[in-house]
Amino acid sequence: MMTNSRKRLQGRVVSDKMDKTVVVEIERVKMHRVYKKVIRTSKRVMAHDESNQITVGTIVRIVESKPLSRHKRWVVEEVVPAPSSKATAPVAESSQDTTVEGGN
Repeated sequence: MMTNSRKRLQGRVVSDKMDKTVVVEIERVKMHRVYKKVIRTSKRVMAHDESNQITVGTIVRIVESKPLSRHKRWVVEEVVPAPSSKATAPVAESSQDTTVEGGN
């Protein structure tokens, strides 16, 4: 990554039907300042995909750029690797017996 002051956002590709353009949905989660409820907001932006290889469902990092067309102001910087399945697998229970024997 380059070290510059451009904004970088991460989102999921929701459309790849245009030539060298993908639509990326950026979801933000924040808490309401009075009611403390978690609010999810999303924004869809068009981003330039020079390779034309990115498919729907891919998580990408986009960086702001000069206007490339009427709606495109972002460029796909990199494809973020998906989390491995090992990290989300549940932890196995220990085999220790916790029952209490004996009694009254």
